[in-house]
Amino acid sequence: MPTPLALYYPENHTAHEQPGHPERPQRVEAIRSALEDAGYWAAGRQVAPLQLPRALLERTHTPALLQQLEAASQQDASVDADTYLTPASWALTQATAGGAAALAEMVWTREAEAGFALTRPPGHHAERARAMGFCLLNNVALAAEHLLAQGAQRLAILDLDVHHGNGTQDIFYEREDVLFISSHQSPLYPGTGHLNERGRGAGEGATCNLPLPPFSGDAAFQAAYEEVAIPLLYRFQPDMLLISFGFDAHWRDPLANLQVSAAGYGAVLAALRAWGQAQCGGRIALFLEGGYELGAAAACSLAAVQALLGEPVTDALGPATKAEGDRWRAVVDKAKSVWEL
Repeated sequence: MPTPLALYYPENHTAHEQPGHPERPQRVEAIRSALEDAGYWAAGRQVAPLQLPRALLERTHTPALLQQLEAASQQDASVDADTYLTPASWALTQATAGGAAALAEMVWTREAEAGFALTRPPGHHAERARAMGFCLLNNVALAAEHLLAQGAQRLAILDLDVHHGNGTQDIFYEREDVLFISSHQSPLYPGTGHLNERGRGAGEGATCNLPLPPFSGDAAFQAAYEEVAIPLLYRFQPDMLLISFGFDAHWRDPLANLQVSAAGYGAVLAALRAWGQAQCGGRIALFLEGGYELGAAAACSLAAVQALLGEPVTDALGPATKAEGDRWRAVVDKAKSVWEL
C-alpha cells in the first residue's frame, strides 16, 4: 500500500539566511509546525534527497549558471539585489533539488499517493541561464526532468504563486512535453506572464498564463483553474501534476495584493486532486515556492495537505477583509477565448 503523503524537509536550511530578507527560514518552520500540530508530519513519510547528476542539472540550467552559483556561495555573495547566497547555499540548493526529484519519483511510482516538498530556496524564478527572485535552482523543473528520465511522457506544472513563474516558463517554453500554467497577479514582479505568451516552436500551445488584476480573490482563483486550467489538462492529458505552491496570493501576504484565502487554495487543490484521481492515477505533488506571512504559511499549507489527502479543508484565518470586485472576469473570459474553451 502506498503511503498517503510523502514529505521533504530541507535539512540545514537555516544556514541559508540573510538578516531582514523576506525569504527566511521561518517560512519553512511555520509550515512544519502547523503540520506537526495537526498530526500530518508524523504520519507522513520523510523523503531523502537524491544526488542529481551534473548531466541532469545541465539539462535544466546552463553550465555557466551552475558555476556562477557555486562561486557566489563560496564567496558569500549575491547574484542580484534580491537573491543571496551564503557558504551553505550551494550544497543546500542541490540537496533541495534532489529532494524535489526524490519526492516526485515517489509519487510517480505510487509509493506515495501525494507529496509536499518544502523546497527552500524556492525555484520558479530561476531561468535556464539566470538565478533571480530569491531562486537559485528551479526545483520543480528539475523534478520534471527527473520524471521524464524515469519514463514519464507528458507532465503538467501548475504555478499557484502570486508571481509569474518566469523561470519555469523559460525552461519549457519551446518544449511540447511539459504543459506550464501560471496564475499570478499582474502587474507585479517579474513583469512577465501575459496572455499572449503561449510557447514557441514545438512548445506552441504548451504555456498558459492567467494574469489576474490586483485584489482578485477566491472567486477569480477558482474560476481561473476550473474554467481554464482544468480544461487544458483534459486537452493535454499529463501523466502527473506538479504544483508550484506559493502561498503569497493569500490576502495577508505583504509582497502582493491578491485576496485568496487558505480555503480558496484548498478548493483549487481539491479540484486538481479530483482531476488527477480521474485522469492520471492520482499523481500530484506540491513544491514550495513563495509566501512570506507566517500565519498564512501555516493556514495555507495545512489546507493544501488536507486537500491533497481528500479531507475537509480548514481555514484558521478566514476570508479576505477586502471586497474582491469583478475585474478578473474579463481576464478569465479572454483566456477562454484565446484557448478556445
